[in-house]
Amino acid sequence: MTGTYEHSIDAKGRLFIPAKLRVELGETFYLAMGVDACLAIYPQSTWDRFTEKFASLPMSQSKAMRPLFANAAKCELDAQGRIVIPQKLRKYAGLEKDAVIIGVNDRAEIWAADTWNAQEEEMTPEKMAACMAELGF
Repeated sequence: MTGTYEHSIDAKGRLFIPAKLRVELGETFYLAMGVDACLAIYPQSTWDRFTEKFASLPMSQSKAMRPLFANAAKCELDAQGRIVIPQKLRKYAGLEKDAVIIGVNDRAEIWAADTWNAQEEEMTPEKMAACMAELGF
């Protein structure tokens, strides 16, 4: 998944998912806490790989992931192509009105617009080059 999409969250906590991402996400997908101050949207296939990996962990390691699963939401789009973001997840990501949805390879992420804009402002060509070098590119 790729791209950046700006949308607003309505008073009922609904967010429009762009058509391009809807095709890639499929009919059913999962919304969960992201690694940063964002939410992650996983298509069924990615969620299945994620849960298989989780199931293989010893209980002592897997207990740290309880909040992720406790707050994850199985999503299906409404007739207008929207999902409802549960209040706990909106609070986790600081989502109030303006949101940015970005494609991140095998998932998408939902960011509060101001948080995402601050992240982008910090990116410089030098930081991008260092990141690529760290990944071996």
